[in-house]
Amino acid sequence: MSFSLVKSVARHHCRTWVRSVSNVVGTTQTLPIYMNLPGAEGTPRDANPSLRMLIFGKPCAGKGTLASKLTDKYDIYSVSTGDLLRKHILERTDIGKEAEEIVASGGLLPDELVLDLVAQELDTLRNKNWILDGFPRTQRQGRLLDNYLGKRNLPVSLVVNVDIRDDVILDWIADRWVHIPSGRVYSTSYNPPKVPGYDDVTGEPLTKRPDDTPEIFSRRLDHYYAQTSPLLYYYASRSPHATRLLNLDGDVNLLWPTLDSVVRESFLTVRERPPTRARLPGQMQVRSSL
Repeated sequence: MSFSLVKSVARHHCRTWVRSVSNVVGTTQTLPIYMNLPGAEGTPRDANPSLRMLIFGKPCAGKGTLASKLTDKYDIYSVSTGDLLRKHILERTDIGKEAEEIVASGGLLPDELVLDLVAQELDTLRNKNWILDGFPRTQRQGRLLDNYLGKRNLPVSLVVNVDIRDDVILDWIADRWVHIPSGRVYSTSYNPPKVPGYDDVTGEPLTKRPDDTPEIFSRRLDHYYAQTSPLLYYYASRSPHATRLLNLDGDVNLLWPTLDSVVRESFLTVRERPPTRARLPGQMQVRSSL
């Protein structure tokens, strides 16, 4: 399929995809007015809280990129449920063996099992700044996580929702082409190949990812709205008591500066990482695995 044809098909689908969690939910209910406020006046809050952050966003909204920028710049630990699960399975822990059996049989992991997985890791980060990725995904999981953190007096301190309009994301997907063997990704909007349709390095043809289609994206969005919107409302309804909620929408060029500013100004325990020392010409680079 040609570049121009993909773009045309995507734009046809875009005309009906203008949902935004901050404007429309499923698509009628607006988020509470204090979605971007630090909390109700007079509410007791930790004067110098650690960053305990959850980040949500639609597929391809860029939440992973934003989280990576935070952990690259600051002393923030990234806790990924997917990475933890793979680690436990590889190490043949009790949780790993139970999870492997369930996954092998095509089942879904129970919420309590995933919470145990996450809790073991968070117990080692009690006084650290962290971002949790991949959990919770449903309101029930959110309540389980809150119950666990509440017993330790370590509530989630920031919930970030990356709320990019559906049609904008679909444009990004329509622009995306990949070189499968190397994993190189191109965008006809901001990172085009030198020769349209061909990889810069090998000259081999670029292709679309199998899941980069309007139909699959639509299904993934429906699932997101059904699962994540109630979870956002849950946190919004309790935010004056413990949790700040930040809704990142509007100009995509302002997403990172806004998030960076909130973290830097609201969480004074977060420290910037020391700059990486540049290598001198000819100096050997030593890589270590942790």
